[in-house]
Amino acid sequence: MSAQVKQKRLPNHAFLDKDSVARHKQLTLEGFYDLVPKERFWQARYRYLLDHGYLLRPRYSPDWRPSWSGTDLDPNSCEDSILLIDYQVMDATRISNRERVAIKSFLKDGQELQIAQFFASIEDPRNHCVPVHQIIADPHDPGFALMVMPYLRPCNNPDFSTIGDIIDFVDQTLEGLVFIHKHHVAHRDIAVENIMMDAKALYPNGHHPIRLDYSEDGLYPVSALPRAGRKVRYFYIDFGLASHFPPGTSPYVVGDVGRDADVPELSDDVPYDAFKVDIFALGNLYSKEFKQRYNSMDFLLSLIEPMTARQPEARPTAEQALQEWVKTRAKLSETLYRWRLGPKSEPAFERVMNDTVAVAWEGVYRLKKLVG
Repeated sequence: MSAQVKQKRLPNHAFLDKDSVARHKQLTLEGFYDLVPKERFWQARYRYLLDHGYLLRPRYSPDWRPSWSGTDLDPNSCEDSILLIDYQVMDATRISNRERVAIKSFLKDGQELQIAQFFASIEDPRNHCVPVHQIIADPHDPGFALMVMPYLRPCNNPDFSTIGDIIDFVDQTLEGLVFIHKHHVAHRDIAVENIMMDAKALYPNGHHPIRLDYSEDGLYPVSALPRAGRKVRYFYIDFGLASHFPPGTSPYVVGDVGRDADVPELSDDVPYDAFKVDIFALGNLYSKEFKQRYNSMDFLLSLIEPMTARQPEARPTAEQALQEWVKTRAKLSETLYRWRLGPKSEPAFERVMNDTVAVAWEGVYRLKKLVG
């Protein structure tokens, strides 16, 4: 394909001037864009995963050569220059149906495998644990295995935009925690990083698995569709710290573990109730992600305050928290669901302008509904 054809197809920023071409050629020769050591873990498993029906991106092929070599293309605009962020998890394409998946490398000697597979085996609409498609033995280390799961996106990327988005998130995450606890499992690491979403409905044309706000080829910015009116499902991930407590056994554990450092009772020496830690962590997530960031979040207080009580015995169970939430939600007006989220950091003038626009759109919505 000629350079002129490429010029028409690619954006201008994908091309370098002559001086920059020479500089990036030298950087490439010096290994600036080479795979980092942790990426080579996946390169070493490229053909093995291919034999199992999973295709990694071109960068991880043992035969990879930089696609920009010998061209005037900017390496930073080439998909195969994009590095992994979380080296424990690799994105891939399942060859049989072209579905994007995530493959996680994990130690086999913990409870993560058993717990993840247990939840994946249960078909229940209340099950918000990440599905597991397949477990593959690691070809180079018998102490590890590879867990194939759906590709998911961070639950807060893109940002929530309406109060209804938050209500749906609370619905699903509380329902999911009730389900987990009902099966005698405590997650022990609930945090915003460990709740992901299936966002395919928000990005009908897809997006890059690492450069999330860009197209599949990493070249063009993409924007999400609104969550409202679309099917977005949230999932708990990472059961690496989870504990299973058979009926009749004590839920008390030790260990200053988990991402949420605000949990008051965490200790390496004094036992604490693992289920009550989950309650605090989820309530704290609601507080940090919503109450502390946005206006008009008072409706969450009756949920957050008891869930984040300093004394564990004062906190509700997951089932009790869900029951209280259902009562609260029943009192909320339909209009509130559609109301935009106003960040507390938003300047007053900007807030007035945005609220005025929101009121106008609500008027349009009501008029359309009235006239059918």
